[in-house]
Amino acid sequence: MLFLTDPIVLPGMVVPVELDEAARAAIDAARAGGLDAVLVAPRLTEGYASYGVVATIEQVGRLRGGAPAAVLKAERRAKIGHGVTGPGAALWVEAEPVDIAPADGPTKDLAAEYKKLVVSVLQRREAWQVIDAVNQLSEPSALADTAGYASWLTNDQKRQLLDTPDVAARLTTLIGWTRDHIAEVEVTEKISEDVREGVEKTQREYLLRQQLNAIRKELGENEPDGAEDYRTRVENADLPDAVRTAALREVDRLERGSDQSPEAGWIRTWLDTVLDLPWTAKTTDSTDVAAARAVLDADHHGLDEVKDRMVEYLAVRARRASRGLEVVGGRGSGAVMVLVGPPGVGKTSLGESVARALGRKFVRVALGGVRDEAEIRGHRRTYVGALPGRIVRAIKEAGSMNPVVLLDEIDKVGSDFRGDPAAALLEVLDPAQNHTFRDHYLDLDLDLSDVLFIATANVMETIPGPLLDRMELITIDGYTEADKVAIARDYLVPRQLERNALTSDEVTISDAALREIAANYTREAGVRQMERFIAKALRKAATKLSEQATLGYDEDLGYDENVSRETNRVSLDIGLGDLKEYLGRPRFTPDGVERTAVPGVATGLAVTGAGGDVLYIEANAAEGERSLTLTGQLGDVMKESAQIALTYVRSHLEEIGIEPSVLDRNIHIHFPAGAVPKDGPSAGVTMVTALVSLALGRQVRADVGMTGEVTLNGRVLPIGGVKQKLLAAQRNGLKTVFIPARNEPDLDDVPAEVLEALDVRPIADVAEILAYAIEPVAEPAYAGPLAATA
Repeated sequence: MLFLTDPIVLPGMVVPVELDEAARAAIDAARAGGLDAVLVAPRLTEGYASYGVVATIEQVGRLRGGAPAAVLKAERRAKIGHGVTGPGAALWVEAEPVDIAPADGPTKDLAAEYKKLVVSVLQRREAWQVIDAVNQLSEPSALADTAGYASWLTNDQKRQLLDTPDVAARLTTLIGWTRDHIAEVEVTEKISEDVREGVEKTQREYLLRQQLNAIRKELGENEPDGAEDYRTRVENADLPDAVRTAALREVDRLERGSDQSPEAGWIRTWLDTVLDLPWTAKTTDSTDVAAARAVLDADHHGLDEVKDRMVEYLAVRARRASRGLEVVGGRGSGAVMVLVGPPGVGKTSLGESVARALGRKFVRVALGGVRDEAEIRGHRRTYVGALPGRIVRAIKEAGSMNPVVLLDEIDKVGSDFRGDPAAALLEVLDPAQNHTFRDHYLDLDLDLSDVLFIATANVMETIPGPLLDRMELITIDGYTEADKVAIARDYLVPRQLERNALTSDEVTISDAALREIAANYTREAGVRQMERFIAKALRKAATKLSEQATLGYDEDLGYDENVSRETNRVSLDIGLGDLKEYLGRPRFTPDGVERTAVPGVATGLAVTGAGGDVLYIEANAAEGERSLTLTGQLGDVMKESAQIALTYVRSHLEEIGIEPSVLDRNIHIHFPAGAVPKDGPSAGVTMVTALVSLALGRQVRADVGMTGEVTLNGRVLPIGGVKQKLLAAQRNGLKTVFIPARNEPDLDDVPAEVLEALDVRPIADVAEILAYAIEPVAEPAYAGPLAATA
């Protein structure tokens, strides 16, 4: 037996073998035994191979280098048995020859398919002599064993073929391997061809461009968009002197450099940007103040403070122009405002309306989620793909130097390792500085003093203090129920009728239905959700009209007299009683009486990012050591307010009429809607009222709401958001609202109809709230957990 590591010998192969000591012993033993044949098998690390091939010794001699060698001709496959003794130092084993069964039809088909694949591979290699030899083979087993010569098969694959005596299985395996090899070769050839074609195309284009440049040079022509072309454009453009000087300096650099240099592309892009900016272009402001106010009133209901400010701005500019005092750019000639209010009150759409009223171009810049300072100031030109910032791009898009730029969602600007965009806005939004705004990409002074900046935000607390200080603050606190009905009637319903291909003759919605939608289907500060419900009702109405027309109308005969009049109806009136059919049941129902039906529950007022809302505060007591438990995802300020409220009640037990031992228990204060974060000091008076109600066992009036910060001595301090809180109180059906006395001037901003619907009582001491808000002794319906001690 002769072991070989490489190559793997299959039947039919003729291979030269260099003889080491063990191989030499095997050859000598075979010749000494008169066999002139050896059993060739792969050398394995884990033991003997299962199969080998019987090979005759054709010749023994030496290689050109002098090393001993033998030429072996493999003849047939044999299964290796156990070892036996024999002459010489070689290993002798028993081997059983493997008989080859006659090939059947399927095996011959496999052999034919494999032969085609082998010929295809050899044709790619242009091995024509080998192709002739393969074509002469007809026996399937011999054809399969030619894979021993295949260079694309690994030794492990060839060993697997040696260990597979079944011819059909061997051919099936070889067909799969050969197909994979052909697919890999095709992909490699395609990639090589694409690379070769790309290189040739680049070389061809380079030669053609060089020839074209030489021809243009001979004809005395310049290349389009070359340095000379840019010089002409810069000289003919209406640019400020400083900008023209900088642009010509870049043109000089372009002329000195090579067209193939990357810097040439950067300079061209920079020059294109500078030439596209409207350095001296401005629109003429409207001077008709009454017409401007009419445009604002036509587009938006209410929002009088914003409209007044726009009209004032226009009136002042018109008077300065009429007296020859018009400021053409320069320090402080523009205006910067921020509109703060809940979603859906018309802040974003107001910007476009203002631009139309002033006769200016309008551009919207969305700042929500912007975290890169370069988005505002631009990138340095040295960076790949550098662009100017959003402010410069907005001016370029507007095509004038005095547009209305709406900075939407300025309260949602973030900051990270790339810088703070809000800090970059400090220069943009400062009327005393923005006449020399410098973008990193342009690196030129840009005058933004004539731009009217209008920023929008939902909450004021997330706007950085220095940035807020540079803007004129205008708060939009939401709409009253009457405002919502008017907006829906005049704006929302007509718009949704048009979007749903309806007319006012086909569908009408009554004011009572609109009031019900505003009161019990939405309860929002704005009207965005209300518009969605109106759209839903009109879609259902459109569907119903289409069904009626299909059932009762014929193009030739008109309306069928046999069909009921209800079916032939082509108009719908949506009233209060129809809302359940079109919109389902109301989403909101009054629950103040139910929530405050037990002692320890008081109704407070709060402001969120979506406007004002009511906040129920619950207090209860359990047996245990004296402690305070707070739940409801509260911030530090609100936790401190709860401790202050409990301390106030404990220090005024005798005045209030509470036994000293009543509150020596585990007091638990809970703020429902625990998934919503809550913070702020304005719930202090509400917590005091809830604790006193719990201790006395008497419930709080269901129609009373309150807001205000409380001190340890019971003083009520002012808070913010009074208007939004009163609007929320009206929406939720409250009748009496307590506010801090120092917030009484804020009532001037509250709509008259809200003040008429509510009994607003400014108070300076929390005891005034306790005297009115807690039900008298004779009326409690529930004794409470502390009744025994109270």
